[in-house]
Amino acid sequence: MNRINKVFKDKKEILSIYFTAGFPELNDTVNVIESLEKSGVDIVEIGLPYSDPLADGPTIQESSTIALKNGMTTKNLFKQLKNIRSKTNIPLVIMGYLNPIIQYGIESFCKDCQSVGIDGLIIPDLPADIYHAKYKEVFYKYRLLNMFLITPQTSDKRIRFIDKISTGFIYMVSSFSITGAVKSFQADQKKYFRRINNMNLKSPLLIGFGISNKNTYKDAINFSNGAIIGSAFINFIDKEGIGKIDRFIKKIRA
Repeated sequence: MNRINKVFKDKKEILSIYFTAGFPELNDTVNVIESLEKSGVDIVEIGLPYSDPLADGPTIQESSTIALKNGMTTKNLFKQLKNIRSKTNIPLVIMGYLNPIIQYGIESFCKDCQSVGIDGLIIPDLPADIYHAKYKEVFYKYRLLNMFLITPQTSDKRIRFIDKISTGFIYMVSSFSITGAVKSFQADQKKYFRRINNMNLKSPLLIGFGISNKNTYKDAINFSNGAIIGSAFINFIDKEGIGKIDRFIKKIRA
């Protein structure tokens, strides 16, 4: 069983943390993963930095810019992760954009993901129907789950299709906007969360975009299987460094 599927089977109130590979420093990637696991995080999303991250807000964009300047590349990331499975068993997801993956070669990318122990991918600009028609078989070949995003503007018909072809979780974007931390969710967002819940989808749901504190985390787990935190975590390690990661996680789950 894929580690992602297993964590949803075994645990409730999933916390997934996103960080940008190569940030704050080029060789911090493995240390961040290990620290997150020790802090009790359930899934780690490793951001592959890209020069034109359309879905990302200023915090993640800036971290990507710094990581690229530090020398982070797709090849460097796979090199850093070469022995990661001798150090951790936490589910690992790479989140990146389609263009650099195509430049690397779809099959080569998937093969290298499998070789280092990646469990799944999130590719925000890969439409579900294109994945289903062109790339599904190669993902299956290398035992990679592909997680799709939905937003408040996604039609019920589209959501049903995504749910049908999903083998991992569905990334439920909290609002139709770029990433970024907020202090609380608005009434219309909670109405959207309820609407998706009432659809009784087969796939587990994680809510992302805007989760930044205890209150937004609690809201997310009230309406889904858990939450994804990105910008708030990146802001924290930018200010506090990677040596105090456990403090951030304890505040979220207090």
